Amino acid sequence: MQTGVLRVLRATAASWWRHRELCRAGQTGLARKLERKAVLRDLGYLRQAASLPNAHVICGEGGTFLHLGWTTVSTFAPIERFPLAALAVARGTPFIDIRPVTDGIAFANLPRVTRDGSVEPDPCALDRAVSLTTYIDMVEALGSRIANDPRPRQAT
Repeated sequence: MQTGVLRVLRATAASWWRHRELCRAGQTGLARKLERKAVLRDLGYLRQAASLPNAHVICGEGGTFLHLGWTTVSTFAPIERFPLAALAVARGTPFIDIRPVTDGIAFANLPRVTRDGSVEPDPCALDRAVSLTTYIDMVEALGSRIANDPRPRQAT
C-alpha cells in the first residue's frame, strides 16, 4: 500500500470528532486504537473496490456513495470531501458523476447494478439488475460524466 494512501486514511480517522475529544481528554491510547481500526476498515473497502467487478462510486446532489457489492459506504458530502471515495477513484474504481443529470425521475427508474457481477436472468423483472457497463450506458444517456470507464474502448 502506498504511504500517501495511509496518510490520507490516518488524517481522515484523526479528524473525526470522537478522536479529537479522546485526545483532549488524555485517552490517546484509545484514540490510536480507534484510528487504527478505522484505517484498517477503510483499507478493506479500498481492496474491495479494486477487486470487485461491479464496485463503483456515484456522486450526486444527495451525496457520494461507494458501492461495494453488498456493502455501501456513503456520506452526504460531495466526493471532494469524502477521501475514501476519492482514493478509490484515484486507484481506478469507476466514478459516475450524476450531478449534471436533470431528469431525476428517469434516473430513479433505472435498474440497480448487480451486486456480484452476475447477469440478471430476467431483464423484465420488477426488481431487475444490470451489469455495471450497461448501467453506465444508461446513466451516460441521461447526461452523467464517467471517469475510469470500465467499458471496452471501441476503435473508430
